[in-house]
Amino acid sequence: MELHPGKNISKLHKLKTTSLLLACLIVPLAGCNSTTPILGGSKGNTVSGGAGGASTQGENAQLEKCSETLGTLAVVEEQEKDWWRNYVRRYPQLGSTVPVLRLMIQQSNCFVVVERGRAMANMIQERQLQKSGEIRKGSNFGKGQIVAADFAMNPSIQFAENGTGGLGGAIGGLFGSVGAAIGGGLKSNEAATTLLLTDNRSGVQVSASVGSAKNFDFALLGGALGGGFGAGAGGFSKTPQGKVITAAFVDSYNQMVRSLRSYKAQQVKGGLGKGGRLKVGK
Repeated sequence: MELHPGKNISKLHKLKTTSLLLACLIVPLAGCNSTTPILGGSKGNTVSGGAGGASTQGENAQLEKCSETLGTLAVVEEQEKDWWRNYVRRYPQLGSTVPVLRLMIQQSNCFVVVERGRAMANMIQERQLQKSGEIRKGSNFGKGQIVAADFAMNPSIQFAENGTGGLGGAIGGLFGSVGAAIGGGLKSNEAATTLLLTDNRSGVQVSASVGSAKNFDFALLGGALGGGFGAGAGGFSKTPQGKVITAAFVDSYNQMVRSLRSYKAQQVKGGLGKGGRLKVGK
């Protein structure tokens, strides 16, 4: 096949995608059911590993990190918002976004995460037991020990679709009817997420960022290659949408950390909250 620069870029892309798909057919590895989620245009994994204090293990190599923490932070998932209802309706199996966000934030060392979710009820319960006299002496659940949250982070998902695109026609054009059958099962999963960072003392929005991620599922049509092989290949389908959403949050967070490295507070002449510069007539 002769390729002309500037005219056949799309064909090169189709060939690369098809080569990956054919590799999955020839070597049926479990990892071939989908591509790795792409964060902001580059390949990357989702959140992984663990964190204990300032120590981390097995974190995503692409996660931005800070040499010193910027303050304490609580993740606030506003489940009364439209984005949450839409998210739960589409992906009821995924659950809250808070645990993976908290892990990601702690691994970055940019903030110390404090509890402001449902576990707060357990914290309050322990203090009530202390007051009642039921807790052993010396347990030290007295007042003045809960750490304040300097900042609140609000996550949201603007868009998350499964199977938003297919390359059946593209592959079919290159490899005929078999290619079309294979390509018909090549679907993209995309997600876009936003993170808002608010100063809890002033209520001022400190930072906002948007991130995105995308991957492809390989779903082979039963019988595309004949016999039992085509039927068995049906297992190469539908990578969990959670991986793409998580990767999008990593991208959002990375964008935020990069902007905070050169943070400069916004100033209003006369002071914040004192009338502003856009005067309204009497």
